[in-house]
Amino acid sequence: MKLPAEAELLRIFIGESDKVAGRPLYEVIVEEAKKRKMAGATVLRGVLGFGANSRLHTAKILRLSEDLPVVIEIVDESAKINDLLSDLDPMIGEGLVTLEKVRVIAYRHNV
Repeated sequence: MKLPAEAELLRIFIGESDKVAGRPLYEVIVEEAKKRKMAGATVLRGVLGFGANSRLHTAKILRLSEDLPVVIEIVDESAKINDLLSDLDPMIGEGLVTLEKVRVIAYRHNV
């Protein structure tokens, strides 16, 4: 797959415990991106964070949280990102979704 030099970065901030039909939301989103043959997706698990409700989520031993912050990053061409966004909207009850232009320097796979 070849990515254009100018692409978009979709970043989705949710909680680890967010679910869709009983499944982790981050898994559903990544599987949807893969099904659409998007360039790639990465899920990052945070150790500390807060969102719109200002409730602190932390991985500290004394305050174990079952809802750590999760960030999903997906880079692809604008049209594919926009198609995905329309289907993600009803899945994300709480969270933050950002979109930014990025310049792709390299996207390689050694065969």
